[in-house]
Amino acid sequence: MLERISGSLLDPDALYASNPALFNSPALRGLNLVMGFTGFADAGHVVKQINAELLDTLDPEPVAVFDADQLIDYRSRRPHVSFVEDHLQDYQEPRLALYRLTDGLGSPFLLLAGFEPDLQWERFARAVVGIVEKLDVNLVTWIHSIPMPVPHTRPVGVTVHGNRPELIEGISVWKPTVEVPAAVGHILELRLVEAGRNVAGYVIHVPHYLAEAEYPTAAVAGLEYLGAATSLMLPTDRLREAGREVGRQIAEQIEASEDVQQVVSRLESRYDEKAEGTVRRSLLADENDQLPNGDALGAAVEAYLARENRAQ
Repeated sequence: MLERISGSLLDPDALYASNPALFNSPALRGLNLVMGFTGFADAGHVVKQINAELLDTLDPEPVAVFDADQLIDYRSRRPHVSFVEDHLQDYQEPRLALYRLTDGLGSPFLLLAGFEPDLQWERFARAVVGIVEKLDVNLVTWIHSIPMPVPHTRPVGVTVHGNRPELIEGISVWKPTVEVPAAVGHILELRLVEAGRNVAGYVIHVPHYLAEAEYPTAAVAGLEYLGAATSLMLPTDRLREAGREVGRQIAEQIEASEDVQQVVSRLESRYDEKAEGTVRRSLLADENDQLPNGDALGAAVEAYLARENRAQ
């Protein structure tokens, strides 16, 4: 009985408060779950941008909210508050919650988004695995990003991991064997695999010289990979437009510096050398590596346009 007592033995369900009417609804059973935690790496602020875009545009309904006071070390990660002349306002309360959202084609899915817990990882993992089992989640996908020595002038790379081979083969561009600092997403993936649940994690590769700034192009790539894995139409239009503007700014800065031009040129040469002869599977391909035909794509587009017209 005491072979494995890692983590807290406290009740994991006491870490969150749920909306009973929604949490117990049969409509929530069997959905896909997307997870994104801010605070770990997050090169290019990819997770921050993805969470914001999904929550801002897809009418989130809170399903469960986690107790921040049990999970955050406030001294190492202090929330912000505004001081306005003679009073305080706009306290940015840390939030980690599970939401129900609906994609562009009307398909519901779940989103677990917010800060990465500083404390009680194993108890938190037990709580999330318990929710996944209670809601009989179909597939859990999660996203994070790391800085890489790659040029911004080439397609955004990704490394995929998990226990769904059809979501991994032909997608990953970097498949190392390396020891890395763990994130709570890694722990969740391990515990979900142990529980026999379907899970896939996506690591977006951000050019190392853009890691500290918001890089919308990488966030778009992350949404595309998540959408392809879960068969969801996730919003990317605003991020694409922001990415075009950021791209123009980067081009101007590179043009003004010969040293930077040389660095980018070397990264391009190394990227092209490694990519030569590598065939990557299209995100549009299904599990049998087949592209959808025109009828299937047309039906999807028509359904999307119909939903947009109803919303107007």
